Amino acid sequence: MKQYHVTGMSCAACSARVEKAVRAVEGVDFCSVNLLTNSMQVEGTATEEQIVSAVRAAGYGATAKGGRRESRAHEQAEEPNGEIKALWHRLLSSLFFLAVLMYVSMGHMWGAPLPQAMADRPMVLGLIQLLLCITVMVINQRFFISGVRAVLHRSPNMDTLVAMGSAAAFGYSVWMLFRMAVYTQAQDLPMAHACLHDLYFESAAMILALITLGKLLEARAKGKTTGALRGLMSLSPATATVVRDGKELEIPLEEVAVGDVFVVRPGGRVPVDGVVTEGMGAIDESALTGESIPVDKGVGARVSAGTVNHSGFLRCRATEVGEDTTLSQIIRLVSDASASKAPIAKIADRVSGIFVPVVMSIAILSTAVWLLVGQTVGFAVARGISVLVISCPCALGLATPVAIMVGSGRAAKCGILFKTATALEQIGKIKTVVLDKTGTVTRGEPTVTDIIPAEGVSEMELLCVAVALEARSEHPLGRAVMSLAEARAISPMPLADFEAVAGYGLRAKNGQELCLGGSERWLRELDIPLGDMPSRAEVLENEGKTPLYFAVDGRLLGVIAVADVLREDSAEAIRQMKRMGLRVVLLTGDKRRTAEAIGKQAGVDEVKAEVLPADKERAVAQLREQGAVAMVGDGINDAPALVRADVGIAIGAGTDVAVDAADVVLVKSRLSDVPTALRIGKATLRVIHQNLFWAFAYNVIGIPLAAGVFISWLGWELAPMFGAAAMSLSSFCVVSNALRLNVLRLYTDPKTNKIKEKKTMTKVMKIEGMMCPHCEARVKKILEGIDGVASAEVSHKKGTATVSLSAPVSDEVLRDAVAAEYTVKEIK
Repeated sequence: MKQYHVTGMSCAACSARVEKAVRAVEGVDFCSVNLLTNSMQVEGTATEEQIVSAVRAAGYGATAKGGRRESRAHEQAEEPNGEIKALWHRLLSSLFFLAVLMYVSMGHMWGAPLPQAMADRPMVLGLIQLLLCITVMVINQRFFISGVRAVLHRSPNMDTLVAMGSAAAFGYSVWMLFRMAVYTQAQDLPMAHACLHDLYFESAAMILALITLGKLLEARAKGKTTGALRGLMSLSPATATVVRDGKELEIPLEEVAVGDVFVVRPGGRVPVDGVVTEGMGAIDESALTGESIPVDKGVGARVSAGTVNHSGFLRCRATEVGEDTTLSQIIRLVSDASASKAPIAKIADRVSGIFVPVVMSIAILSTAVWLLVGQTVGFAVARGISVLVISCPCALGLATPVAIMVGSGRAAKCGILFKTATALEQIGKIKTVVLDKTGTVTRGEPTVTDIIPAEGVSEMELLCVAVALEARSEHPLGRAVMSLAEARAISPMPLADFEAVAGYGLRAKNGQELCLGGSERWLRELDIPLGDMPSRAEVLENEGKTPLYFAVDGRLLGVIAVADVLREDSAEAIRQMKRMGLRVVLLTGDKRRTAEAIGKQAGVDEVKAEVLPADKERAVAQLREQGAVAMVGDGINDAPALVRADVGIAIGAGTDVAVDAADVVLVKSRLSDVPTALRIGKATLRVIHQNLFWAFAYNVIGIPLAAGVFISWLGWELAPMFGAAAMSLSSFCVVSNALRLNVLRLYTDPKTNKIKEKKTMTKVMKIEGMMCPHCEARVKKILEGIDGVASAEVSHKKGTATVSLSAPVSDEVLRDAVAAEYTVKEIK
């Protein structure tokens, strides 16, 4: 899909005209024009020259968006500062001359004095009004130039309506001025004074000033809608410090190449994606992930462009540069989503395409009707002018894109990336959420959940034998035991004659003792007494856990249970989705007993287990028959189901295939972001409906009111200047309504309407022996590897570790984990 920057558009009629012109080009399969971002997306085999020529033939300008630098230049060009400054200048100049014009034309109504030479000479007053009105029209000549050009290209737009309204008032006033000259020549001063009341010079100028005010308010509000995108654009530094030939050089960001070594000092931004080769620092990734707590990065850790190094010196090797960095990909996704068009916008597009010609016809018809029923020319012309200036196609054109822009920008700040506007609209209609199990609801890697020593055996004795055996194993369950060993700083003891017995387990010798680890069946075949351990293990199996038996010289040491456990936020995320009225289904290829155990823990409504990868797509298709479906997954086997669903949501840490197949990407890889994405989608869809209702209702009520339909019934009559004021506020109201999404409460319990706060318990450990930041990192890694520890803040200078717990953890577990390398003096 190729993107273009379009210039010269002022309303929805303009975007509809451009879209129609490009779609008529041979080879164009798809075209979508976004009025808010002045951008156009085109798919097909047509060349850039053909596309640009078609846009120019329609009366507008277009340039193809190229590489990253050009795209950034366009984004910066689209920033509203320059436009707002020009509008302020036009508005202030217009208001100055308008104030003088209003004083001359209507000051006598307020008892304001006029020079005697002017008061007694109506022709002088008329000529002064003429000159002041012409000055305001010259200041706002842009409306007339754009409006006339649009008519010449047979595509009248909002500027055409404004120009026609102002020109009609001006033309009628000039005609009355000629009549005044005739009466003055005939020395009929009473008739000449009477003609003053039929001059509409102040209306012609007021229309232009008020529309300019509306444009200013609209530009300022629109500028706020693109704030998220501009904020992302500003994250990347302009230069990078690289090491070449042993020297540090500061070079433009565009010159950094893959493989270059760059340095990041405290307070500096990471210029490109890379891997740390030297040093340690705390990286603030909140701009990309929304996570406020800095992440410690050491040798081998990956860093992303746009993140900030809070402390420490880092030397890194560039792995992705330019448009391949994570930041650039996020910018591209947000930009593409903003530039794309939601299906709901099609009705507004159809109306906008014929809106201006219809309004012009209504204005002419209303003028003719009032003349036919015997009203004066001035009254009839005023009705036609009111129709022209109150009509607003802009509100229709902006109703959907402003909501999409603000919604996708708000989501990006939370680490949720919508690839298209369609996804943002569709997610608001979801009725069923389908969740993959492994890596989505669960962590995706086995974890030790239970340690059950046999009678007379200590937990440490059981762990030492288990760690010694699993240290040489390549089985995933063995890696879970080794992760626990690393967290508790347990070193494996040396064993001899190690052997992995296929289908049974492991065995090796510790001196003369035979150490065994494996299944219950194997130990039974070896006639090892198991006591009541099998019944205890059966309880674990019913919970979806896998028990590993360990024995030494025919004596059972105990059981260690391993399972792919729930993510910390899974149960809460599912609870929130259910409270939103959604049906939650767990879809997995695992055994039914394991799947149902996980489903029960998570609290899902339905479990579909033992589903083959090829059948996942079919299962999603069946669920779609009951309503819109969102599929959440992370693996290659989830890709077909992600595509089949109405909205595919990929965990950011999942496979590239899953991320590419999805419509929404969760950067932070948290299931709790799924209800957040759903809330943003529902709120965005609600705002779109409100905007479209307002845009249609405004025109449906306003145009008949301006035409004078209610005069005979209710006596309601609308002056042209009040019609211009209404028009100037209509687009501003639509944009302002969309900006409410920026203050939407995303992490609110929908039942209580109160922000949910995670209940955490904090413990402070006093630790001796930490000498440097490396010690801090070691202690932090040990503590955060313990189940139930949410985070740990460690300071070697203070000799403390502040541990935040998401679940109860005993002091002994914390002490034992650290005591192997450091001395724990106290835990509070």
